[in-house]
Amino acid sequence: MRKQSDDVFPEAHHRAQSPPRRESSRRGFGASRAAHRDARVAVEMSRATSLARAIAPRARARDATRRRTGRFAGRDRRRARRAVVARATGEDATRRRAIDASDANAVARAAAALRRGGVIAVPTDTIYGFAASAANGDAVRRLYEIKGRRAGVPLAIAVGDVRDVGTYGDDGHLREGALARLLPGPTTVLLRRRRGDAGRATPELNPGVDLIGIRVPAHDFVREVCRAHGGAIALTSANRSGETSATAAEEFAELWDACDEVFDGGAIPAKRLGSTIVDLSSRANDFAIVRAGERCDELVRVLEGEFAMTRRDA
Repeated sequence: MRKQSDDVFPEAHHRAQSPPRRESSRRGFGASRAAHRDARVAVEMSRATSLARAIAPRARARDATRRRTGRFAGRDRRRARRAVVARATGEDATRRRAIDASDANAVARAAAALRRGGVIAVPTDTIYGFAASAANGDAVRRLYEIKGRRAGVPLAIAVGDVRDVGTYGDDGHLREGALARLLPGPTTVLLRRRRGDAGRATPELNPGVDLIGIRVPAHDFVREVCRAHGGAIALTSANRSGETSATAAEEFAELWDACDEVFDGGAIPAKRLGSTIVDLSSRANDFAIVRAGERCDELVRVLEGEFAMTRRDA
């Protein structure tokens, strides 16, 4: 009978011909590797513990000095608060969470952050925005940094009520009732900036620019925050410069950690156009549309039809 070739069932043939493996040796080798790995981990943990013990006194002394002098960094405070929440809820302490703008303490929390010199994210009547105290130069600079905006590009401000507009811009030449027809609403009015407004708007806000853009958003939360803060807020869209504006808080989630607080007011039913910017600084009873945004056509009809103003080129 013909002998069966080795290559007909090569795997079975070699299993049959090969000597049995030593399972004990294989187990011993695996155990040796595991023991070696455990030893390395123990060494690294020992080194980390020694390092932590060495730097802990200096860290405690540094933090005590910061607390004593009132210079404890805002970022450290925020991390500490998130760590407390994380321990209580089991959530990730490194990820900022948005605050519901309808919460009972949301306005007070936003105003407190602004007074500390923080930057917050807020819903408005058009799109989400980044806001900082208009009276705080450091906060305004942070706003530019988060936005990635080129220095010198002007920022608008927002106030709580129409009567506050004249505090920051010269509106004495406008016909009575004109501003009240445009505001509150999705409109930014450009007026000549009032000088001598120290304590109201910082010199770092649009230095060298004669005009100032002022908003009274048709959004209760932002207006209440301005009132509680006690002054105007610098306001710009909540996105990096050159990117699409946001109508929902989740759309700029990658920038949440750059802010001191983020307030979620839900989705904004807008067209991402932003506010219409209208120049009302001229004393010649005319106006110019600098940027066409929300309700631009309606604004033009009001100024031309009700106040007999003439439209000029921007």
